[in-house]
Amino acid sequence: MVTRIVSKNFDIPNSHKLEVALANGRYSSIDKLFTMKPEEVTAEVTKSGLRGKGGGGAACGPKWELMPPVDERPRYLIVNGDESEPGTFKDRQIFQYDPHILIEGIICTCWAIQANHAYIYIRGEYKFFIDRLNEAIQEAYKAKIIGDKIMDKYDFKVDITVHRGGGAYICGEKSALIESLEGKRGHPRLKPHGKECEWFYGDPATVNNVETISSVPNIVENGAEGYTKYGTEKSPGTMLFAISGPVKNPGVYEMEYGNKMIDFLNILGGGMIEGKKLKAIIPGGTSCPILTADEVERAVLDYESMWDIGSTLGTGGMIVIDESASMVDVAKNIIEFYHHESCGQCTPCREGCGWIDKILRDVLDGKATSDDLQTILDVCDTMNGKTVCVFAPAVKDIIASIVIKFRSEFEEYFKK
Repeated sequence: MVTRIVSKNFDIPNSHKLEVALANGRYSSIDKLFTMKPEEVTAEVTKSGLRGKGGGGAACGPKWELMPPVDERPRYLIVNGDESEPGTFKDRQIFQYDPHILIEGIICTCWAIQANHAYIYIRGEYKFFIDRLNEAIQEAYKAKIIGDKIMDKYDFKVDITVHRGGGAYICGEKSALIESLEGKRGHPRLKPHGKECEWFYGDPATVNNVETISSVPNIVENGAEGYTKYGTEKSPGTMLFAISGPVKNPGVYEMEYGNKMIDFLNILGGGMIEGKKLKAIIPGGTSCPILTADEVERAVLDYESMWDIGSTLGTGGMIVIDESASMVDVAKNIIEFYHHESCGQCTPCREGCGWIDKILRDVLDGKATSDDLQTILDVCDTMNGKTVCVFAPAVKDIIASIVIKFRSEFEEYFKK
């Protein structure tokens, strides 16, 4: 089931070192890259169907095409390595085991969008991974792979700056990330009326996830056909899927889209640990609607199939829950996190998260009634689609799905 594109070098000793990376194919796409015009690179990425792997799944190439025509303004690539979605730990595998594939992808992307400076925004808690990435970047500068002349022979400048975030979940949202990068409070921006690029200090910018950028060198080197031979027609390629919880082999595995979730759980995840029975899976980080054990049997790991079953693929970070877990405790644990992490800009989100948190506390204390469950669902409805960013709709997705699908467990507390 494993298909290695981004993770090809992960198991090689010292794979993070430049010498080892070069010996195992890193930067092999660069010579071909500079035989292509920037718009040709973008067209190839569009043709490949590469989708953003940070949770939204939007097409990557069309996003690059939103950059305005080249003019005197500087242009920027911003790489989102915040990875603060609970249950998600795939991007840090790239930082740890093959940071040079990310640097190579940055070179390719910067050429395509004609940006000379890339910022990598990493969550503040990732100290080890930040240090490892910085070491790789310094190696690349010393070898003149990046800097004023790419590979010391191509007349194109790429500088890379690593920015350590302050630990705010909301800064994983791209516009809040840019606000933070500009030195301001990490509040999401109002969305424009039409499609356009992002803006960094008023200059054009593109924001992509770490894994998305790391997928680009393969497309440059092998063409769109080399990528679309994996996955499905609408979800081509591969993804780094993570699995955590009471399974025998928790971890990160690269698979092509289109595999069954239950097969991933039982084959790569090794199945449930002895004595545990599957109850539910949150499929792509905690901002995705939960799936029951029966739904897991039918779920297929690609964007369209997950939407059809009533959830989302998200970041591919699957959180496995067994039958010994109380879904009321699960919901309370999740809402405590979101209550703490709401940036507070929008009233429905700020007050809604706190309200749900209080009601779930009352449920656990035996002070709630069935009317309170309806209040939770009403608050979720109030939060959905009525805020600046998708934080509140994400809270609605996970909390409402738990209450609806596991209502009987909440009602048990009313009898105490």
